[in-house]
Amino acid sequence: MTVEDVDDFERLHGLIAGTEDIKGFLDGMTGFAAAMMTRVTGARIECAVTLRRRKRGATIAGSSDDAILLDGIEQNLGEGPFAEALRTGVPVLLADVSAQQDWPEYCRSLASAGCRSSLGVPLRLGEDAAAALVFFAPATGLFTEETIADASLFADMGSRALSLAIRIATADLLAENLRAALDGRTAIDVACGVIMAQNHCSQDEAFEMLRKASSTRNQKLHALAEEVIARLSGTNGTATHFEA
Repeated sequence: MTVEDVDDFERLHGLIAGTEDIKGFLDGMTGFAAAMMTRVTGARIECAVTLRRRKRGATIAGSSDDAILLDGIEQNLGEGPFAEALRTGVPVLLADVSAQQDWPEYCRSLASAGCRSSLGVPLRLGEDAAAALVFFAPATGLFTEETIADASLFADMGSRALSLAIRIATADLLAENLRAALDGRTAIDVACGVIMAQNHCSQDEAFEMLRKASSTRNQKLHALAEEVIARLSGTNGTATHFEA
């Protein structure tokens, strides 16, 4: 691994802390990938990535608006180096759009947009997500064996960084869901306390009263609990407070 490779890896990990969501991370990653391939080929290379996560659709990012536009061609047609790289698990080279026979419509569209060759490189993310980098070049002959090896090395580093970013994003979402659940549970507990005081009953009896009212009104239990509290206190509800 060269000094430049180490720098790329450090930049990728720096993105994890410096971006607020997966889309921001992917935008930064494609920017680094395009800069790396531009450096090794000596020509301006664009890069796009599509991330597909189970039950979350697709997230598309690119090093520029042109990269996203070029990637959109394959997304609309459903064929090209991205799909083939995902299917085979290895880099897929479209060496010359004027000579490729497999994807004629895709090649014509790339040529019309000024792209002469492209390269799809899969990212290894496990079973819950799939993604691939697609590089676009303005000329043929730029994606040599050496540059494909460089792209594959970057994809390996990018896979590890993206996997970590996804895990962090998933953990953050779980934390948000947990906080929402705890807030709802707190509201229910407080509402039960109000009902206990008003009816001189046990907590189980108060909860049963709240549950029956929720069912009768076809209203979610935590929403009804917040309504009970708001009526008593004149506020909009309650929140859970966490000790530092």
